[in-house]
Amino acid sequence: MHRIKLSILSLIAVLSIVFTGCNQAQTRAALEQVITNTEQHFAPDSRTAIFDVELKDQHGVLVLAGETNLPQAKKALFDSLSSLKIDVVDSINVLPAEELNGNIYGVVNNSVANLRSRPSHPAQLSTQALLGMPLEVLKRRGGWYLVQTPNDYISWVDPGGLVLMTETEFDAWKSAPKIIYLNTYGFSYREPSASSQSITDLVAGNILILKDTEGNYYKVEYPDGRIAYVSRSEAKPFDEWKTSVEATRQGLVETAKTMLGTPYLWGGTSTKGVDCSGFTKTIYFMNGWIIPRDANQQARAGKKIDTSNGFENLVPGDLLFFGRPATDSTSRSIVHVGMWIGNNEFIQSSGKVRISSVDPDAPNYDGGNVNRFLFAKRYLNYKEKGNIIDVSQMYSLAE
Repeated sequence: MHRIKLSILSLIAVLSIVFTGCNQAQTRAALEQVITNTEQHFAPDSRTAIFDVELKDQHGVLVLAGETNLPQAKKALFDSLSSLKIDVVDSINVLPAEELNGNIYGVVNNSVANLRSRPSHPAQLSTQALLGMPLEVLKRRGGWYLVQTPNDYISWVDPGGLVLMTETEFDAWKSAPKIIYLNTYGFSYREPSASSQSITDLVAGNILILKDTEGNYYKVEYPDGRIAYVSRSEAKPFDEWKTSVEATRQGLVETAKTMLGTPYLWGGTSTKGVDCSGFTKTIYFMNGWIIPRDANQQARAGKKIDTSNGFENLVPGDLLFFGRPATDSTSRSIVHVGMWIGNNEFIQSSGKVRISSVDPDAPNYDGGNVNRFLFAKRYLNYKEKGNIIDVSQMYSLAE
């Protein structure tokens, strides 16, 4: 941070010289550098922040155009430029967009909502969001919405995947009592009986408003107002669950093993299908923690464990990262993650969720990944080292 501030100050000094005698091309180049520095400081990862700003020259007038969801970044940019005493036209839109008319929150309305890299069904699946998950809505394009999840991941969702809400409506939703579905997979029903018609399927981590209790069933409400019944043996009141759940070595391993055989799905973060980091994300979510989405983001959290002499220092719950080490000409590349479960084994989503060994003599030895192992990180006891939050903070968007 200090290094970036100094570089911006240095540029201001350079620009002061530029504006006293250099040409327009040099001026533009220096201003572009201020924009780049601001982006690198406030939005280094485009998956979790938007800072899409460009400098335009409209008939001799300098214009800053684009959009950002970081008002503090825009302010810092103009503070830097105003110190140069330059008149720059502000054409940067701060998200959420005004066209949303106050509907700047959303709650996922399907058991699993598919979030994509572009506003199109054929676009790459970036991640998934679970029923009841709150979303910040940033803008609309066609019928699609650009949203940000509680762990800051930004993607596009189709209109069937969420219910739009104003701040008042979202406050009512988040303050209502809820249940969380805990089984790997199941259904909600029209009546308090498994023999009645199903309303939707459910996956672990789905959250619904709790309306009442009828016998062995919870009466629940979906974000769009549908009423259904969920077996009490498959769910828990959310407040009760979130105060009792605790991420432990044993709990993480037990959760991971319930998903054995789940198919690999690029972009998947649900018990219907998971990619490697979606699997580790789901394990931790069901134990009360919201961790970063992708493997290289997860690698920045927690504490690095010494594996210089092998895997003897690892404990269940530690995350193992795999890929390509840095060289003189290439940077390090993290392409895979799994979780240590003890006994020289780790569990991973690769083809399907499966248990692999680092022991060359074991029948489930995974030499391919062992040979590209990079390092391990520990989250337990080191949650503060990275973008990890308690699930209890999930509904704090409007606070």
